[in-house]
Amino acid sequence: MTTAEKPPAVFGPSALVTPANVLTLARLFMTPVLAAMIVLTGPSSWTLFGLWFVCAGSDGLDGYVARRQGTTRSGAFLDPLADKFLVLGALASLASMHDVSWTPVVLIGIREVAMSGFRIYASRRGVSIPARPTAKLKTLLQDIVVSLALLPLIGQRHGSLVRDLLWMAVALTLYTGVEYLRDGRRLLGGATGAAGAA
Repeated sequence: MTTAEKPPAVFGPSALVTPANVLTLARLFMTPVLAAMIVLTGPSSWTLFGLWFVCAGSDGLDGYVARRQGTTRSGAFLDPLADKFLVLGALASLASMHDVSWTPVVLIGIREVAMSGFRIYASRRGVSIPARPTAKLKTLLQDIVVSLALLPLIGQRHGSLVRDLLWMAVALTLYTGVEYLRDGRRLLGGATGAAGAA
């Protein structure tokens, strides 16, 4: 289907209640449920893995729905927020069970909070900072780490596998944070220059 044949968007950029946003909010609200189940039932089981698979998989589904029916500003804000809550909630629960170390979890958390604050700062100045492919790879690697930690037969027997992958995720997470800051500063500088010229 060409761009000319693409059906018109069902929802405009300012829409709030959309099917994509409902999926995103469902993922957000399921995060404390998943975190509590990890702590109460143990760090690995097919139930936990299945719930994680559904929650993490809904990220691609709400993105698909949004592209089909129209992307919104609220969705652009909520979607990455839900992703961060989901990953950090699962990792924090695993750390509380001593299944992974707190240090990488805290490092990822600091990066995500800092980047979310910077993103809000930029958006208030009319600047939207697009995600690079490395940021999507970062999210995928974080998802894989949690998946392996929750997967039976690997779970508590993962040895160094999950720990090594988690530190790789930390390195990529911090690297993408530097990329995001650099892109944001460049775009903010351009916006300031354009405003001055106007």
